[in-house]
Amino acid sequence: MDSAHSETELKLYCENLMPVRRRLESMGARLQGERVLERNLRYEDAANSLAARNIVLRLRQDRRARLTLKMPGASPPGSDAILQRFEAEVEVSDFDTVALILERLGYQVQLHYEKYRSTWALGTAEIALDELPCGNFVEIEGDAAQIEHAVMALALEAAPRLPMSYAVIFDEIQAYLGLPLHELSFDAFANIAMPPNFYADLANSHSSLE
Repeated sequence: MDSAHSETELKLYCENLMPVRRRLESMGARLQGERVLERNLRYEDAANSLAARNIVLRLRQDRRARLTLKMPGASPPGSDAILQRFEAEVEVSDFDTVALILERLGYQVQLHYEKYRSTWALGTAEIALDELPCGNFVEIEGDAAQIEHAVMALALEAAPRLPMSYAVIFDEIQAYLGLPLHELSFDAFANIAMPPNFYADLANSHSSLE
């Protein structure tokens, strides 16, 4: 795989992000991006074939706008829920115009989701602290060894590992709770409480399939 167009990452559920942030600060990690609200639009084609093939076409707006394509991935040999896959991303100058172009090409928004994110550099690994309407998560990106080192350094060994996108997590939430929701926004989840063990059970369910 072209290393310039690939990502290797691990997503962990973390109920409280503050201890993680304090560990990052105490270890001298560099704050790369202050906490910012992200708006994400995930697109689907007319045949609804992208999600079925685990392809992600996403338009994101935070401090800048970016169009991203992610292809199906797999876990490197011997890794635990680490996901490696092709990713190509380009910055665009106008979020609304790109959204219009995608619409005119026949793509429709499948999911609108929001999150607050801050990003840190710990050695050569990138750490993202994500606050979503459905819970808090830590994403670690690097090679497999760097990721496992960061997990240990941040005392996240017991955190549920989720080798899936936020869109897939949302699908699991909808199926579990029977929610007729079409967006993962803070307004939509204002009165929804996630079951305490949902993410641990989801991680264990995935592990049992491997």
